[in-house]
Amino acid sequence: MSKFLSIIFSFVLLVILSPLFLIIGVIIKLNSKGPVFFTQMRIGKNNELFKFYKFRTMKIGTPNVATDKLDSSKSYITTTGKILRKTSIDELPQIINILKGDMTFVGPRPALYNQYELKELRTKAGVHKLLPGVTGWAQINGRDNNDDYEKTEHDRNYLDNKCLWLDIRIIFRTVFKVLRAEGILEGVHPQGGTQLKSESKDI
Repeated sequence: MSKFLSIIFSFVLLVILSPLFLIIGVIIKLNSKGPVFFTQMRIGKNNELFKFYKFRTMKIGTPNVATDKLDSSKSYITTTGKILRKTSIDELPQIINILKGDMTFVGPRPALYNQYELKELRTKAGVHKLLPGVTGWAQINGRDNNDDYEKTEHDRNYLDNKCLWLDIRIIFRTVFKVLRAEGILEGVHPQGGTQLKSESKDI
């Protein structure tokens, strides 16, 4: 999907979903102290940083680190946050990022500013030239189960086969996976042990 079409569709979606945004915002404010949106610096096209938006699902004071760096997830996630994360509704504000031109609907998920290994792998594969997406090939092929090498291989595969039909296919498969909550690891690391789901989780 072209950047122009992405911006047009994101604007239409933002208008349609504005009542939902308002309702969710009120619920978040009533449920816990802090802002409605969680912002974080992410790596965008050509490795340039941009401000990434999500609905806040965790308490103020949660360390701003990658998923596997926290000690316990349940103590950080708000009551409302559990629902938003399970349904991936917390990802909806990324429509704002699309409207700003930082992201698109389908592409590699934007890495955290400090995920240096993933950044290096993607740069070597040429994936850094793509706009990051709300969803991508890796999200429908493993989601949270993928390590950095697997994510990069999936992203490289998308880069080599990128077309409108593939984007449509990824979007439809993403909807079904989100409805089924497939590939979400909340509290359990894929290799065993404890994993913490910080605000940096993927869709």
